Amino acid sequence: MKTYLVGGAVRDEILGYPFKERDWVVVGASVEDMTTAGYQQVGKDFPVFLHPETKDEYALARTERKTAAGYKGFAVHASPEVTLEEDLIRRDLTINAIAKDEAGEFIDPYNGIKDINNKILRHVSDAFVEDPVRILRVARFMARYAHLGFTVADETMNLMKDMVSNGEVDALVAERVWQEMQKALIEQTPVAFITTLRDCGALQRIMPELDCLFGVPQPEEHHPEVDTGIHTMMVLEQACLLSKASDVRFAALVHDLGKGTTPQAEWPRHFEHEARGAKIVLQVCQRLRIPKDHRDLAERTARLHLHYHRALELKASTVVKTMEQCDAYRKPERFEKFLLACEADARGRPGYEHKDFPQGDFFRQALKVTQKVDVEALRKLGFEQLVLADKIRETRVNAVTELINSFPQKDKD
Repeated sequence: MKTYLVGGAVRDEILGYPFKERDWVVVGASVEDMTTAGYQQVGKDFPVFLHPETKDEYALARTERKTAAGYKGFAVHASPEVTLEEDLIRRDLTINAIAKDEAGEFIDPYNGIKDINNKILRHVSDAFVEDPVRILRVARFMARYAHLGFTVADETMNLMKDMVSNGEVDALVAERVWQEMQKALIEQTPVAFITTLRDCGALQRIMPELDCLFGVPQPEEHHPEVDTGIHTMMVLEQACLLSKASDVRFAALVHDLGKGTTPQAEWPRHFEHEARGAKIVLQVCQRLRIPKDHRDLAERTARLHLHYHRALELKASTVVKTMEQCDAYRKPERFEKFLLACEADARGRPGYEHKDFPQGDFFRQALKVTQKVDVEALRKLGFEQLVLADKIRETRVNAVTELINSFPQKDKD
């Protein structure tokens, strides 16, 4: 019975990249050997165990055989006879097929260290095509390592394209797509996740609402980049500079989906794309089973982002209505995330990346002054129910009116 450190911990140790989780593979052991030693079995499809003290995951060395379409269509064989090399060859990329023994020596039968040094993501074997999740994983590793100069090997990209063309990618389930996307969104370069999926054709199958934005023009006077898809990638980049939160970054990613449904006869204008986009965001979130917190922020960002851009031109009543529609009084933290996603939209254009945008501060001050409205005092004056609601809104509008009169009128771009 021998134990080896494998996977991401080995890869990132060689890269000098921070990591938290450690995964282990055990060669020459049975399920009974592991449970007798005090390990707790947690794997259903194949034997995975938790260490009795560290709670790290230990998996028995195993082989896999493709039996059906999709990422669950595998027959797994784990036994004491399975070798380390047989276990490593079933992994997706060479950089993930490196092991480290108890003496600290690396076992690298598939030249993963060489690919790490050359900054290449390369499949281990042709069995790569058997699992469509590997397309998502390659894209996610690009999100993680693109800033270091990593690229996808040509032969691996060709396999990914084949998996798209032969329909294997269509077997992906919603939960797994979102799981990999959310992980990618919190990496350093989420744009690389999207561009990798687009390069192999998978984005069109997984998220056609986003893929179709590329090639859709916008008015050049407001968008020097013209292309909506390019703009969306620039917005995502800016969102990454403003926030590490995946919901802010997701909202930035999908804020302009409505422009993909604008009739070509109306190009480059996109009348009422906000309302259309909000509906599409809800459809995407339902299909991919995206969590409610991400959905709600993304929907509001798609629907109301132009109110942010025009903040200094809005009537006081519209400012208050916008904050109410964002549920800012009950969820001020989410409203702040809305403002960040909208600021990313404003900055996501060539030449605008470092401009000063006062709209966010205006809305923050508007929320602050309207939060001071004394609802209890209005109740004591005898206002109730709908009359009370109207009085609260009226008082808030008056407070915003005073703010507008005192707020410095800066560049509104």
